Parts: sequence; structure tokens; C-alpha cells
Amino acid sequence: MESGGYRGAGLKILSKYGVSVGDTVRVMTGDGEMSGVIMPRYESASEDYIVIKLKSGYNTGVEVSKVRSLEKLAGPAKAATADVQAPAQKPGLPKIALISTGGTIASKIDYRTGGVRAALSASELYASVPELAGIASVDPEVLMSEYSENLKPEHWTAIAEKVAEKVKLDRYDGIMVSHGTDTMHYTAAALSFALQGLPVPVVLVGAQRSSDRPSSDAALNLIGATTFAAKAPVAGVFVAMHSGTSDDAVAVHVGTRVRKNHTSRRDAFESIDVTPVALVKEGKAEMQSSGIELAQRGRGKLDAKTKFDSRVMLLKYHPGFDPDLIEHAAKAGYKAIILEGTGLGHVSKDCFSALKKAVGAGVMVCMASQCIWGRVSMTVYDTGRDLLDIGVIPLSDMISETATAKAMWALANAGDPKKAMQENMAGEISSAIPL
Repeated sequence: MESGGYRGAGLKILSKYGVSVGDTVRVMTGDGEMSGVIMPRYESASEDYIVIKLKSGYNTGVEVSKVRSLEKLAGPAKAATADVQAPAQKPGLPKIALISTGGTIASKIDYRTGGVRAALSASELYASVPELAGIASVDPEVLMSEYSENLKPEHWTAIAEKVAEKVKLDRYDGIMVSHGTDTMHYTAAALSFALQGLPVPVVLVGAQRSSDRPSSDAALNLIGATTFAAKAPVAGVFVAMHSGTSDDAVAVHVGTRVRKNHTSRRDAFESIDVTPVALVKEGKAEMQSSGIELAQRGRGKLDAKTKFDSRVMLLKYHPGFDPDLIEHAAKAGYKAIILEGTGLGHVSKDCFSALKKAVGAGVMVCMASQCIWGRVSMTVYDTGRDLLDIGVIPLSDMISETATAKAMWALANAGDPKKAMQENMAGEISSAIPL
């Protein structure tokens, strides 16, 4: 039998009743009866429980000591293959490239093992989200399979180069990048600088909740991203995610103006200091006035500069902050520091000496605000003016994560990185902040 990570009491009871991971079973306990699929266990999980996936899609743990009987109802479900029958496509649909980098957006449950696996063949994709067949012809490709917290600037380069490759084929009406949500806003910013002059929309899309959960946002987000990539009149880099807690609309955000603001809500992503560029609902991409000047579809000529210099440190100032951290960054070879200052862009005067040394050593020091909304204004108070005199560069209303990605890009590509950091290249600096 397949142990699926079970050991001790859990493995013993599965063996006793001759069931394995992936089998559909009926369990009788002192609390009642339930049916579902035996799921695998994490190696570090308690051996005193077995896990059942209920028909609702949720998992529940069953304490071994309470099990009175365990009846096998069916063996593992047949694995999905590339032969899955997909819905018939309409002729003449827009052609969209889907580049997968990881995450759960294009994955589904495999009931043989109980695990989530990629479902990125065209037939599986259409079978799992049949609405796509009426929107676009989606051409999927797996570039990498990484949790987004593992991504580094070299991964941004690989993604940017793959997108550029697809654009240069002049075959696609839009491109989607499936991505884990934890660092998706960093990647969106990085691609915004690396891929300037895009003639088509490039849409990053993810899921807060895995596709095997009834509350999953995966399908709607993918439908929204595909609709925008196929139909929107604009070009550039965007992020498409749930706009609210209901399943009625997907918000599309400018890649440099978006941030993940909640750990688990489906509407975790929000546009900062601007309005989302579009809401996708009922099969339409309803464009909105975002306050950002967007390029028009089909008019751009791609200028791909895909290298990044990772020698950038993001430092968040706080009461009791140790100025030695600034000196350490300079001595350790960092070429840029993004300071998340308080309010309008302030740090303690205790940091002034360390900042002077860092700037004197050629380190580019930039100031963003740790406030979510609003812009840095370093001429209001003496502290800000003193920091300007030291050589700290104010970043207006640029989001600190966006500033970190931009600094990595500027160091690798701009002749004058300091000047580049103060220029609006991809909507990262807005001229006005809406009420």
C-alpha cells in the first residue's frame, strides 16, 4: 500500500483496513460517519490522525483512536492526461501565451496522491476552466515551478526573456504569467522596467487559495486575466486578481502600482494611490481612469533590458534602528539602499553620520515611505531637508517594493541610476494622488 507520509498509528490503521492514499473511503467514528478521499500527510504531522478530503473539497483530520471502521469504497481516481476532452473552441479567437512560473493558478488536485499538480497542457487547462475556450486560444508553457518566495532577480531575468521571446514571435495578442502571490508585485514591477515598449498586455495572475478548495479564486482570476489580455485596448505589465470577496469581478492593476495587502483574502491585491485600470466582469474588460498614462495596444516597440543587479537592500526604519546597518550595507558591497522612512520620508538624526558615509562611498540611498498611501515630501521638515543635503534621493509616491526592483534594474541598465530612480518610466510615480 502507499503510505503517503503516514507512520505509526496512522499507517497502522490504514494497513489494517487495506486502504491507501487516494482511495475513497467511508469512516465510522464515535462522532458519526463521513466519506471522502484519503489524503497524504506531511512528514512532520502527528501520526495520530488520518486526513480525509470531503466532497465539499475541504480536508478534515480524523483521530485514529476514534475510528470504529474504515471501508474502502473506490480506488484512486484515474489521473488526468493530455487526452482529456476539452470544450470545443470558437474559430478566430485571440491567441494568448501562458507562461507558468509556479503557484496554484493553473494546478488541480490529483486524487491518486491527494497532492496538487500542474495542469498546464492545453486540454487540461480548458477542461479545468472551460470558460477559457470561449475567450481565447491559450498556449501554455511551463518555464519554472517555484514558490514565489524563492524567486530571485535571476528568475525575473528568465521570465522577462521568455516574455520577450513570445512577443518577438508576433503571434500572440497577449501574454499571461502565472505566479505565486507572495512576491508577485515584485515581479510585476521588475517586468515593467525590463520590458518597456510592449505592444501587447502582459498580465500576471495568481491564486490566494488552491484550486481544490471550494473558495478558490484560481478559475475567476484566470478568466479575468485571459479576458483582459485578449480584449483590453492597452499594453504594458499588469496584475489581475479578485477585486472583492465575491466571485463577480477581477481587478487589473498597473504592475508598478500594486501591492499585496492581505495574507489570505482573495482581494489581497490593491492599487496604491491610483485606481485599477480595469474591472473584468461578465466577459468584458471595463476600462477605468487609473490616473496612469497607459500605452495603446499595437503601438509599442519592445525594448527588452532584462538584467538586474541584486546588490540592493531594503531597510525599514523603526524606533531604535541601528545606524550600523547602513554602514554594514555599504561595507558589504551593496550599491543601493531603499530606506522605508516614517511619514513624509524621515529617519532619526542618529542615522545621518552613517548615511553620509554610505553616500560618500558611492552607495545610492533612496527614500520611500513606510506608509501605504501618500508620497514622500522631504522639504516640509528640517529632518527631510537635512537628508536631502546628505544626498538621499526622494522617491515621491513610489512603492518601496517597486523601488527595490527598479533600483536593481537601474544599476544593471541605466547610465545614471540616480537620475533613473527619479524618472517615471512605467507609472511608478504618479502625478496626482486620488482622494
